Amino acid sequence: MAAPLPNTQQAMRRRNLSLVLHAVAAHGPLSRAAVAARVGLTRAAVSTLVDELIRDGLLVELGPSRPGTVGRPGSALQLNERGPAGLGAEIGVDHLAVCAVDLAGRVRARTELASANRDRAPDPVLAQLAGLVRQVAAEAELGGLRPVGLAVAVPGLVARDSSLVVRAPNLGWEGVDIGPELRAALPGLPVTVDNEANLGALAELWRGGHDPAPRDFVHVSAEIGIGAAVVLDGQLLRGTHGFAGELGHVPVRPDGPECACGGRGCLEQYAGEEAVLRASGLTSEEATAQHPGPGGRIAVLAVRAASGDQRARRALRGAGSALGIALAGAVNLLDPEKVVLGGALTPLAPWLLPALERELGRRLTDPARPGSGAVTVSRLGPDGPLLGAASSVVQAVLDDPAGFRGPAGAGEPAGIRGSDA
Repeated sequence: MAAPLPNTQQAMRRRNLSLVLHAVAAHGPLSRAAVAARVGLTRAAVSTLVDELIRDGLLVELGPSRPGTVGRPGSALQLNERGPAGLGAEIGVDHLAVCAVDLAGRVRARTELASANRDRAPDPVLAQLAGLVRQVAAEAELGGLRPVGLAVAVPGLVARDSSLVVRAPNLGWEGVDIGPELRAALPGLPVTVDNEANLGALAELWRGGHDPAPRDFVHVSAEIGIGAAVVLDGQLLRGTHGFAGELGHVPVRPDGPECACGGRGCLEQYAGEEAVLRASGLTSEEATAQHPGPGGRIAVLAVRAASGDQRARRALRGAGSALGIALAGAVNLLDPEKVVLGGALTPLAPWLLPALERELGRRLTDPARPGSGAVTVSRLGPDGPLLGAASSVVQAVLDDPAGFRGPAGAGEPAGIRGSDA
């Protein structure tokens, strides 16, 4: 999300450009008069702002709107389908994925590759990822889009306001700054990096399909490990160092088995993918052999549970109980409107939810709030982090369109500019 702008005339203009663009994004197509009514500005002011947004390639006019109504019809405005695009990438333990979304959030290009990234050196992973990004960017450009930034989702701790992966235990990475290599491989393209759970939560906020969208929720997702992100009043809670949401290392049984983080009885030891596979009588290798490819091990668990396999169902009940214990503390502390299960947890929700909700119901401090009313399942499924990454680039354009250099900047690369030049 864009940082608040100072209260200057120039800053006010930038905020008003954003107001207009957001209005069309949320409610368009709209006439200029309808935009003025929604944002509370004069028609003359809106017309000037709209002209600038059209000139920068962010809005287009479709022609007369609402034919047959009294008075002269205005031209309908909508987001430019051939305007800027956000590129999102995900580095998973068993895959790499890249997509491009337009200003309206539609996925216009996508590719995914099975890739065994655990304990693989960062350089070849990043080189492979850069190749996929170039492929998707080229496909987006063929569709008339202009990529303006890349955001990368990683399953680990990312230092706040940086591209440094402090620790990604399931990749085996520690102290890896992935920004410089990607920026060198993709010159002119701004690159940001964030934790996959954070980007999954932002995707839920922006495009989760809730009506109305929750403003306060805890988003829980998983790949090999378990992550969470907290959204309060529509803003992501990052914490002092950017590490908020490490739910997987909340102890649910302090005398339990030792965890790779150095603690004991952490949630991942009971609800992480490998723990659930073990409890189901499977190794990761056996599950991968049965269903190779991204998400294959989760698919094996889901198929076994759906077919009535009692050991798989018992393992998932245990994982649900552990999730409920860990989440009860977060819910009691933060009082969110919802808990959202996302990422790789979504295919397993039918067998996780009953035990999870039972534990929540037992442990919430407010007896009037049933556990079953606090939990929902994301419609985005495992795609949440990838979509959140690409959408974060688009959101930056919507939040500060004056920072976007459109086609008027002939001879200069499209991108996000830091001034009003």
